[in-house]
Amino acid sequence: MSGVSLGMIGKYRRPAQRRMLALSVLEQERISPHFVSVTLGGDDFAHLEQSGYDQFGRLFFSPPGQAEATLPTSDKWMRQYALLPARRRPRTRMYSIRRFRPEISAFDIEVAVHEEAGGGPSAPGTAWALAAKPGDRVTFLDEGYCYQPTHAATWQLLVGDESALPAILAILDSAGPTLPTEVFVEVPTSADIRHDVTVPAGTTMHWLPRDDPDRKPGALALPAVRDATLPSGPSYTWTAGESALATGLRRHLVTDRGVPKSDIAFVGYWKHGHASL
Repeated sequence: MSGVSLGMIGKYRRPAQRRMLALSVLEQERISPHFVSVTLGGDDFAHLEQSGYDQFGRLFFSPPGQAEATLPTSDKWMRQYALLPARRRPRTRMYSIRRFRPEISAFDIEVAVHEEAGGGPSAPGTAWALAAKPGDRVTFLDEGYCYQPTHAATWQLLVGDESALPAILAILDSAGPTLPTEVFVEVPTSADIRHDVTVPAGTTMHWLPRDDPDRKPGALALPAVRDATLPSGPSYTWTAGESALATGLRRHLVTDRGVPKSDIAFVGYWKHGHASL
């Protein structure tokens, strides 16, 4: 996920051990018009369980220009957070781990950049990612992952908007060619399509650029799946992104295609009209 609140989450696997990781920004790169990659690393990386798939965690960071923020030091962070005065509280957002980089004790996250009409960042996560520089301190709490294909599945469907793109790409990297896969992923513009991405054998990528800032995220992905000729046989679906997309896709699969609810993992990362990216 790419800087989100979390809702409608089903079963997911927690890490065997959870601890707050003290990390810092190592690199920051604008990889497309609407995505920023940030590399986070440090000695505490050694304590991170590298599960892969759509593994995500809670990132704590100081807002740009707020040097007084106190980063939490324990997985019991909510009590510590509540006791802090407002000026000392860090911001927090959920992010998926795009890739692990153990050779430098680090991992990458990718933040979807949504900006207001006036050109300013629309949410704290966007503002932080755009301003991130080497040496900035953060903390990260691993929350586990949701992707768990059913044993009977003979193929899988992955669907999301830009907030789900990092998780979808990480799932493809981790899962490999274990299941034939249909991917429908919506991005803000054609310039955000990842032409350099190599997908496993048996995977078909359907890139859906909106190319219109007035189009609501999910406006292309849901109709594309509805109109698609999909493989037959038992399947597993993982869908995430704007809440109406996730719930709408689940409703379509269950009602129109007869897919058992137990074969669908769906997560509403954010809600249109609410600043959560």
